[in-house]
Amino acid sequence: MIGDVLATSILFEAIKQKYPDAELHYVLNSHTYSVVEGNPYIDKLHFFTPEHEKSKRKLWQFANQLREEKFDVVIDAYSLLSSNIMSLRSKAKIKISIDKNRNSLIYNHTFRNKSEAKTNAGLAIENRLQLLEPLNIDTSKIVRPKIYLTEVEKNNAKQFLESNGIDLKKPIFMIGVLGSEQNKTYPFVYMAEIIDTIVNELPESQILFNYIPKQEADAKAIFELCQAETKSHIFFNVFGKSLRDFLTITSHCKALIGNEGGATNMAKALNIPTFTIFSPWIKKEAWNMFDDGLKHVSVHLKDYNKNVYRNVSHPKELKSKASNLYEEFNPSFFEKKLKDFLEVVN
Repeated sequence: MIGDVLATSILFEAIKQKYPDAELHYVLNSHTYSVVEGNPYIDKLHFFTPEHEKSKRKLWQFANQLREEKFDVVIDAYSLLSSNIMSLRSKAKIKISIDKNRNSLIYNHTFRNKSEAKTNAGLAIENRLQLLEPLNIDTSKIVRPKIYLTEVEKNNAKQFLESNGIDLKKPIFMIGVLGSEQNKTYPFVYMAEIIDTIVNELPESQILFNYIPKQEADAKAIFELCQAETKSHIFFNVFGKSLRDFLTITSHCKALIGNEGGATNMAKALNIPTFTIFSPWIKKEAWNMFDDGLKHVSVHLKDYNKNVYRNVSHPKELKSKASNLYEEFNPSFFEKKLKDFLEVVN
């Protein structure tokens, strides 16, 4: 997933700071390339494709190709079956991963994920940085995920926006109207209320929706639920045709507001302010990276109704109840927080 790839990409910068002559390779899913394109700390990319995932033979061939690189160190941030095979086949003397109680024969250094974050970087960042301890790297030195865009890309996005009637001198807001799945998507009528609030608070706002073509019907449904005045501020047909296009367009926005997910993490890596609505079954502490209560704000049902979580050991236990819990998560709970955020970023 994009958030995972971005969070793990911090390891490259941290390693290069300690070992500037190291040659660093990244094995990642092919569809996530856009978020690490141009990263100056990564020397070589190896793409794990759907074909590798579906075929044991191709996975084994891929692992053998990696073996030929003769790595000194392998860091497996996931410890999935596929990455276990790659690590096992490698010639690396140092193999590092998270502790899953079944991988001690493969890795000579394993770490358990922390349950509580010590900094506002969040658990996704802190848990990955601890994987660098065997390399004598100071893991208390926090590194932020970064996305690298060229000036040409940013200028092309600027021209694209202007050609579609958007005034770059007025505030532009990217709205993450839909989550990656239904149980990570804030109710449509509530999302429409949030968009109405943005326009009511900042009447010059220009609203963009983040969606992909197959989500158009759902995005349109949210559009139709907005107030008439709000609709006149929404540029529904202006969206990125590719992941890289989304990044360049978002780089011109005042903020990204909406469902927690890859879009939020990408905006943060672009240093764009974010207001994030977490699904009731997602652990906020893991992915509220660099929340500061000002330019990066997140809200969760647990912030307003702790009773729901009283006898719950992990939010994932509530995944099947996401729809009902979302209904309880009324926008009025965090309306003031949203208005304060809009005042800060504007």
